[in-house]
Amino acid sequence: MKKNFLFLMTFVLGFVAFMPNVFAATTDPQFCVRTSEIWQFVGYGLFALKILVPIIIIIFGVIDFAKAAVSNDDSAIKKAGSSLLRRAIVGICIFFVPTIVNVLFDMIENVTGSLDGIKACETCLLTPTDTECDEYIRDADNLRGKSN
Repeated sequence: MKKNFLFLMTFVLGFVAFMPNVFAATTDPQFCVRTSEIWQFVGYGLFALKILVPIIIIIFGVIDFAKAAVSNDDSAIKKAGSSLLRRAIVGICIFFVPTIVNVLFDMIENVTGSLDGIKACETCLLTPTDTECDEYIRDADNLRGKSN
């Protein structure tokens, strides 16, 4: 239980640390464009997690149930089942991260009245393979070229 609580607190603190950057984007319209490569990298990480987490859950579930079946112990089978259930819940939570991020961006849009300043953050984070994100990265390169 303590591990789950610590994981949840780390997750919440991560979003708390993330929010000032998003609010900075509402005051500096170029913030998200300048940092679009970082947002795209994190977006690819989320994309990879959405693929790897179910595979890992299935592999570990099969291993746990195989060990339990070989041991012929009813308590081991129950333990493997509860372990699989916990892993499945964590896997489902991973799939809700983009939805939570989308809700946060919608809340920011409602507070600020416009999403122009953080559109690059949202696009590159939620759809890193989108051509629009690549355009933001090119714009960031142009901004760096002008500042040098």
